[in-house]
Amino acid sequence: MCQAWSMNPLTSKRVTVITGAAQGIGRRAAELCAERGDALALLDLQASPLPAGADAISLEGDLSDEGVVLAHTQAIMQRWGRVDALVNNAGISFITPAEDTTATNFKRVLDVNLTAPFLLCRELGKVMLSQRGGSIVNVASVAGLLGIIDRAAYNASKHGLIGLTRTLAAEWGARGVRVNAVCPGWVKTEMDIHDMGSGAYTDADIKGRVPMGRFASPDDIARAILYLTDPAQSPFVNGVSLSVDGGWASDGSWEQLRRGKQAL
Repeated sequence: MCQAWSMNPLTSKRVTVITGAAQGIGRRAAELCAERGDALALLDLQASPLPAGADAISLEGDLSDEGVVLAHTQAIMQRWGRVDALVNNAGISFITPAEDTTATNFKRVLDVNLTAPFLLCRELGKVMLSQRGGSIVNVASVAGLLGIIDRAAYNASKHGLIGLTRTLAAEWGARGVRVNAVCPGWVKTEMDIHDMGSGAYTDADIKGRVPMGRFASPDDIARAILYLTDPAQSPFVNGVSLSVDGGWASDGSWEQLRRGKQAL
């Protein structure tokens, strides 16, 4: 099940694997990594756009399927013979009261948001451990740090992803593999547009809750990912859950007080 790869690097470029790369945060992260000169394996259910001029491939499939992860790992190793960074960004949301959440829906969210990152960490982490170096960034959420109403499955998956991040950081840090998490607040992506379409919240709800008074952009999150995947920029950063949320998780103020400060 867990193949031990013989290391035969076929490129001197940094090889970065990004999931959920077809849109949003993943797509912007791919663009920035390409500008940095990385070779890219872009994973998603659908084909991912390849940044112009980049040494890149698009691999499609359900990453919660162990067979798909094993096949993608084989394709990456055959292409480049190495992996230097993994960005576990793919995820799904599910907004419904806990008492109305079925076991099937709960399991599906955990499969995509937690089991898939584990499988990728396991397989590509083994490659990095053989190299004695690499960086993994798991894209969690402020919902992995706080409780948010009507998101029992999503919150559980993101709390679990932060727990996985800390455990792997402890296991693998001495062997050269750093594992960190990025915890975005609300980001203007296709997922946000879909969720807002359900009537669960409005732009004003989010902007009023964020001390900086705006949504994050995909670029805001992608630049944090770029920092954590760069060994020259973050060589001793390991096991961190970096909030990129405009101050959401730090602010315990009540709404009237917060909005008063935003109006100054």
